Amino acid sequence: MKKYIVLLGLFYLTFANSAFAGLKTDINEVISKSSISRGAISISVRNANTGKTVYELNTKTPISPASTQKIITTTPAFMLLGNEYKFSTKLYRTLNNEYVIQLGADPYLTSRDLEKIVSFIPKEQNGICIDSNIVDKTEWGEGWQWDDDLNPSMPRFSAYNLDKNLMEITIIPGMKGYPAEITQNVTYPITYINRTKTSDSTKYIIKRQNQISPDILLIQGNIKYNQSEIIEIPINNPKKYFNIRLSDAIIDKNISSSGEYKEINVTSKDKLITTLSHSINQAKKDVYKNSNNMIAETVFKLAGGKYKEDTGSFENGFEMFKDFCKQHDIDISNIRITDASGVSKNNLLTTDFMTDFLLKVQGFLEPELPTAGEGTLSKRMLYLKGFLHAKTGTLSNISAISGYISTKRNQRYVFSIMINHPSSSDGDKKMLEEYILRTIYTKG
Repeated sequence: MKKYIVLLGLFYLTFANSAFAGLKTDINEVISKSSISRGAISISVRNANTGKTVYELNTKTPISPASTQKIITTTPAFMLLGNEYKFSTKLYRTLNNEYVIQLGADPYLTSRDLEKIVSFIPKEQNGICIDSNIVDKTEWGEGWQWDDDLNPSMPRFSAYNLDKNLMEITIIPGMKGYPAEITQNVTYPITYINRTKTSDSTKYIIKRQNQISPDILLIQGNIKYNQSEIIEIPINNPKKYFNIRLSDAIIDKNISSSGEYKEINVTSKDKLITTLSHSINQAKKDVYKNSNNMIAETVFKLAGGKYKEDTGSFENGFEMFKDFCKQHDIDISNIRITDASGVSKNNLLTTDFMTDFLLKVQGFLEPELPTAGEGTLSKRMLYLKGFLHAKTGTLSNISAISGYISTKRNQRYVFSIMINHPSSSDGDKKMLEEYILRTIYTKG
């Protein structure tokens, strides 16, 4: 009987080794047929149950992970904050009859929410103040590109988060040959250099004139005569925007105010008047499935603040991250992270690190990641719906995808693919990712 069991074990071991060897050959063949060189590709695939490596290529080569980095930064942040955490904006009254709005860096706070909070402030008081101590004053990540400051997916982030830190401008065509009209949906001091012309087609550029002022926008080009353009642009100064919206709400309620909002810290002697909150559960969806950069950065700072019992900052978030990795025996000696969202190309990860991390957090993370047909995978790999749960990432010259995949043979793998190849298109990189994952699904 023992001999039979040993022989059976050897059979399964031989079969497994043969399957792994076949998978390696098949993936190598897929790579060889692509236009992307092997040196530009890093791949790690491991058995999700045993951790055994079933395929590896350049796994220890540091590469910019793009938005797949959100996996490693926000997962410990979400776990620390917990499912019951709420982004809360609170109103207090001091012993001196001042009213203090304590900001929670709530990425879902809107102008309408602010109006609700203001409605609890009496018309006569001794002043309206702001407590913005929850996170630091740094509003962009290290290495973020100055020429991306009009990218609506990269707004500034701070304690003063409001209306997603975005505003809308509308370019309205006029008569052919004449300039278009430019309007905005809210009051905010922006000067436009309007060099548009109404034409038969639409092709224009928008640039901040930072050499003069960041609140001067140049809009230049053609606007189709019967088609308005609605554009989201990031707020250059979130604190200024917040204060303007606060003043609007105060004026609307006929509340007495000087229009100056000094910054103070809430104390234990102050009385809580009201709280407006949003659940963290939506943030998980927006980070993992929709790859929202502002929310990822905010959550990382807030978790860092909770971890250090201090003001939230990237530095405190990084201390939380290092401790999390130490507790889970994850080696961070060959990586570098400089922001939470993966926007900066200063970030460097390895696929070996990523799959190690994925193995340790799979019980928490896998259900949160989008499957094919959802979020950033809404139009990709639909044949893997229900079998693939992954986070994507895209930057200039870079494409990445990391997550979990179940195969036709009922195997479960963690995987990470990172491609840094300047001479290929984004489409070529993503197509190679799909062919590799299809091969894992069918042959793994």
